[in-house]
Amino acid sequence: MKFLEPSLIALDVEAETAEEAIRLAGALLANAGAAEERYADAMVESYRDKGPYFVLAPHIALPHARAEDGVREASVSLLRLKTPVVFGHAANDPVQLVFALGGSSSSEHIAMLRKLTTLLSNPGNVELFKQASDVESIQQLIRGNEQ
Repeated sequence: MKFLEPSLIALDVEAETAEEAIRLAGALLANAGAAEERYADAMVESYRDKGPYFVLAPHIALPHARAEDGVREASVSLLRLKTPVVFGHAANDPVQLVFALGGSSSSEHIAMLRKLTTLLSNPGNVELFKQASDVESIQQLIRGNEQ
């Protein structure tokens, strides 16, 4: 499982649209070898078909698609947007933190969601994700929350 490893984190990235942000977060998975490039396309298609259902909390999106759409290894990437982007969610827009989720099996998917939910359920952690000056600060946050 690749969970927010340094190569899966990009901070203060420019994106004009929700689709561009999803593609950039998916590219992090592909560049790390955790997913095929087509996985980002599948996440965008899911967004087009179903809307912003994965904008689960204020400023936080968790785009994903099915494992068979190109996931090679269970993984989570983080794209922090320099300027928040509107995804079309009535309550939780605009989005600044995009966590692309690649689950290779349902049990791994649940394990990653549990890990991410634990991190994001603490408002202080969310603020640290938004304000961290570098990737190492985020790594320290993750290490500090592992059990």
